[in-house]
Order: sequence, then C-alpha cells, then structure tokens
Amino acid sequence: MDTTSTVERVSATGIISDTIRTNFLNADYGIKSWLLTKDHKRIAILYLISITVFFMIGGAFAAMIRMELITPEADVFTSEAYNKVFTTHGIMMVFFFLIPSIPATLGNFLVPVMVGARDLAFPRINLLSWYIYVIGGLFTLTALVLGGVDTGWTFYTPYSSTYSNGYVMLTGIGIFITGFSSILTGLNFIVTVHKMRAPGLGWFRLPLFVWANYAASLIMVLGTPVVAIGIVMIALERGLGLGIFDPRLGGDPVLFQHIFWFYSHPAVYIMILPGMGVVSEIMACFSRRHIFGYKFIAFSSLGIAIIGFLVWGHHMFVSGQSSYAGIVFSLFTFIVAVPSAIKVFNWTATMHKGRIVYSTPMMYALGFIGLFLVGGLTGLFCASLGVDIHIHDTYFIVAHFHYVMVGGSVMAYLGGIHFWWPKMTGRMYPEGWGRFSALLVFVGFNLTFFPQFIAGYLGMPRRYHVYPPEFQIYNVLSSGGALVLGIGFMIPLIYLFWSLKYGEKAGPNPWRAAGLEWETTSPPPTFNFDYQPVVDHEPYNYSEIDARSSATVSTHSVQEEQHV
Repeated sequence: MDTTSTVERVSATGIISDTIRTNFLNADYGIKSWLLTKDHKRIAILYLISITVFFMIGGAFAAMIRMELITPEADVFTSEAYNKVFTTHGIMMVFFFLIPSIPATLGNFLVPVMVGARDLAFPRINLLSWYIYVIGGLFTLTALVLGGVDTGWTFYTPYSSTYSNGYVMLTGIGIFITGFSSILTGLNFIVTVHKMRAPGLGWFRLPLFVWANYAASLIMVLGTPVVAIGIVMIALERGLGLGIFDPRLGGDPVLFQHIFWFYSHPAVYIMILPGMGVVSEIMACFSRRHIFGYKFIAFSSLGIAIIGFLVWGHHMFVSGQSSYAGIVFSLFTFIVAVPSAIKVFNWTATMHKGRIVYSTPMMYALGFIGLFLVGGLTGLFCASLGVDIHIHDTYFIVAHFHYVMVGGSVMAYLGGIHFWWPKMTGRMYPEGWGRFSALLVFVGFNLTFFPQFIAGYLGMPRRYHVYPPEFQIYNVLSSGGALVLGIGFMIPLIYLFWSLKYGEKAGPNPWRAAGLEWETTSPPPTFNFDYQPVVDHEPYNYSEIDARSSATVSTHSVQEEQHV
C-alpha cells in the first residue's frame, strides 16, 4: 500500500477533519481532558512525562554515588546515608523507569496503531494503570522524603524484615501498588494483539515490536504477582511477627531470594525485550531491507520470555542452595543466551548488503547492539559457578547488569523515541544534535562502566563507599564517564522539547518506513484511522516501498522534462 497516496486520498475525500488533524499535544485541550483521557496516545505521553521525572531523580542519586566514589575515603556520606543513596537510585531506576519505560510509553502509543486498532482493548483500564503508577511512585517518594530506605533495591531479608527502618514498608507498598500498573498494561497488550488486529494482519505479518511487547506482557502478567506476594510476606512478618523469613521465628531468609529473583530476573526481559523490538524496526528501516529471519526473531522473543522464568537461581550460587540446583540454573542461563544471540545475528545479517543510513535512531540501535553484546557475553561469566563465586557482589556484577539493563534498554528507548518522535508530535528534531548525543551517550556509558569490570575482577566489592586506594583510578574514570553520560542524556531532553515548537513538520512518513503507523497522519487522529486498514503484504516490504518511490521520482522527472 502506498503510504502517501493513501493519506492524500483520504484527505481529499474530507474524511479527516480539521479537528482530528489538530495536534493532540495542543495545550488548548486543557489539563482536565488530559487527566480523564482514554486515548492511548495521550496516556503514553503522560507516562513519558512521569517516567522522565523518575529517571531524573534516579540519575541525580547516581551522580551522588559517583561523586562519593571519586576518592577512597568517605568524603560526602556516612555509611548509613550512602546505603540510602544507592538504594534509592536502584529503586527509582528499576521499578519506575526501566521496567515501564518502553512498554508504557512507546508500547502504549504504537501497539494499537501497529495492529490497525482504534485504541487498546480496555481504554479505561489503560488510564487506571497510569494513575496506579503515579500513586505507587508517590508512596515511594514519600518514604524517600521521610528518611529513605537502606536495604538495597533487592530488599533482602533479614535487612528488610527485621533490621531496616520502618520506611521500608512504605516503599514496599509503593512498589506493590506499581506492580498492578504493569499487570494491567500487559493484560491490555495481550488482549489487543489477540482480538483487535486489522483484517489481513496475521501473526506473521505483525511488526516485531508488537511481538516483543507481547512476550514482555506475558512476563508482566505471570511474574509481577510473585514479587507482590513477597512484599506482602515481608509486611506480615514485620507487622504480625509471622515466621516467614526470620530464622528466629522458624523462617527461611533464602526463601525471599527465590521469590524475588523468580520475578526480578524475568523483569530484566521486561526491560530488554521491548528494546529488542525497537531495534528490529530501526534496523529494517535504515538498512532498507526486509528483516533477516523474521520468524526466528519473533519466536526467540517468546523463547526468552519462557526460559527467563527458569534461570532465577543463578543469582543464588553463594546463598547455600543445592550444588545440583546450581548446575541446572547455570545450564538454563547458558540456554537463554541462545535466543538473544539469534537476534544479534539476524540484525547483523539484515545490515549485510543493506543501504545503511546513519540517522540518529540507527546510531542508538547500533549502540544497543554493541552494549548488549558486552552485557550478554559477560553474563556467561556470571552463569559459570566457579567464576561467579569469585565475582559475586563485586563491581563486575554492577558493570554487567548496567550494560544489559541500562546500556541495552536505555539505548533502545532513546532510539525508539527518536524514531517515532515525528509520528508522536508531527515535528522533526535537529539531526546533527541527535547524532552527537547518541555518540556522547555511547562513549560516556563505556567510560563509566567498563572500568568497573576491571575493578570488580580485581576484587572491589559493590555497595562500599570506602575502598582500598588501588581502585581509585577505576572510580575516577567511572565518575568522569558518568559526567559525559549525564550530558549525553540532557541534550536530547533540550532539543526534543525545542522541536515541539520550532521543529520542521514531519509529514506522515519522514523515514519512508513500513508499517501501519506510518500510513496515518503525524500525530495520528483520535481513533488512529478514519478508515479500516487492510494489510495485504508481508512486513518490512522495503524493496516494494523503495521501488514505488523510485517510480514516483522517475515519473515526476519525465513530467518536468515534458513541461520544459
């Protein structure tokens, strides 16, 4: 289907009214209409604003950590204060940014449009999920203001159940509430994909971004209740004195680790799977090729979601679990790396002999592959029992999960924001600044976290703010890199906001991309389409799109010559 001709045809018949064409970011709509909206696109923008606020809070605490670690002595914080700082950083980043970042923003905005639906299956529940997210965040921020929590973001017992201050329960309530936001969002995506696809849009014509969010939604719905139960158990032990985790009361502290990691390791794939979907869309568009191994990438997303539930025990190799269980968990951890490797191989094959355009989204996607590759390969060290005992609770682990969770997820998130920003706002951003910021983020990230692999291998423990002087050089490099990384994150915030007023108008399809979202206006009208889209072609048909584009250019050239 010719995108340009479709939009022009619909516009010519007057079906798209001036009211629908109005930019939904227009302030004239009023705050009340935003707070009561059931439009999935507006809700995505509300999530985008909220998540950005939590990201900035978490980033501020990360800056405090790096400032303290420049010197080996405790120059800025006491031990208790430092515990609260790194705990708050982890909670803000994991539960309020990384987990909801892509599904709640890009997923909310794009999944209905990509499947040709008017909205998500349950619009009111979608709005409710945002309110639940904000309420949970407010509970957690209240705990921060009142005194903070010092357990670490994992809330390990007996720290959280016995020795920590009372605000751990207020934080736990906030995370418990926020979990329902994830469950409702995942449920909405699953039903929408199953029941609201456009005619002709079979399972193997779906964009890979939809496949990735569908797989992540399965984890949200099945895994989130488990960590919620764990938080309830901590509340029962603290409030009623039940012996669940406290050995003095007949409990088992290792039980909490099983409950927590049964959810929290699959939660890594809630963060990374949607990012993989983003990268698939960008790779195909800016390589101008059909995605290589479409079905392998689609099924590998489901494979990651399923196998991800079987690897939680690799976090517990030194916790006293059975050595036989350790071997099994180690084996499954190596197996779960296979679907991820399939994706990286297929993205690389997609670029092979492609006409690559190094746009801002493409640079973020390439950065994702590089950082995720480092994170995935170092994960194999963590999966090996003998090596993991040596590097457990060192900065090697910190570097590894930041390469996966931040280097992977955040690079994909920024790539997706830049790719679909014209569709979301109807405006383009300055491409030069976009490329510069992508390069700055990539360099700053590697300078921040790669030295931590070395420090961790040499034995520097995590969560300590006083350390032997021989590790200072690595911490100075990390803190310098964090400054570069912070600047790289701030630049897009400035020019994207600038583009809302001064950016060039984008048009319906500035990238000449494939997919239903590019066949409607930018931004889309309230119900996405003023006609029922019908899909009659395979996904990522870039050869057809480019052939039609070339034919159109040739026709225009002939007409101009005849006119002359």
